[in-house]
Amino acid sequence: MTPPETPPADRRWPRRVYGEGSEPDARFTFANERTFLAWIRTGLALLAAGVAVAAFGGTGPDRPWQNQVAALLLIGLGVLSGVSAYLRWMQQERALRRGDPLPSSGMMPVLALSVVVIAALGVTLVV
Repeated sequence: MTPPETPPADRRWPRRVYGEGSEPDARFTFANERTFLAWIRTGLALLAAGVAVAAFGGTGPDRPWQNQVAALLLIGLGVLSGVSAYLRWMQQERALRRGDPLPSSGMMPVLALSVVVIAALGVTLVV
């Protein structure tokens, strides 16, 4: 008779997430990953828009700063979106594993306000 096999140690990373609680329903984990990927996609789009504004926006003699500010805002938002996507994924996954209520996101108001500022800059460039 052979001895029973011991299950392998959980080596998933990050340990801050997978070292807590129990396995949630896979559907919730997959939904959390889809949300993470959507925020990453948003960040990539913002980065691409910022690079496009910086490269092709041009700088006129009367308004040289608007394009630079818009490009920096877009690129900064893209980076912030990627970082916050990862942090949010960790918070959500940890809450799912613990059975805690899901935390809210502080990124949504930041993104909404930034879009309003960038749109106002765009209006000043057109007028």
